[in-house]
Amino acid sequence: MNRDELIVTVKTMIAAPSCCQELKEAGQKWLNAIGSNSEKSAAEALIAEIKADIAPIDHVIEFFSSPRGIELFGAEKAKAIADHAREVKAAGGKWCDCPACSAGLKILENAQLLK
Repeated sequence: MNRDELIVTVKTMIAAPSCCQELKEAGQKWLNAIGSNSEKSAAEALIAEIKADIAPIDHVIEFFSSPRGIELFGAEKAKAIADHAREVKAAGGKWCDCPACSAGLKILENAQLLK
């Protein structure tokens, strides 16, 4: 991955419906800081936020099987997401594979390009 591809990945992550507000803000702050004196600190904040927000697959299963997950997403959608997460886990996946988490993992794998 090169820096331009990383920028696209950050934009993809923050545009994902599954991306939380804090991660959207950290991603946008880094994009806005590119080429400035605050780029390094924005990169560090983005990395920290990604690490805090990427969901382990067991947490996805647990949440979408919980009363709260069912309340927020409805029984049918929560069950579908939990079932999908079980499939991801059965295939050896350790992390949520939603668009935001998938992009976040790619960013972490290429974090050296952020700074």
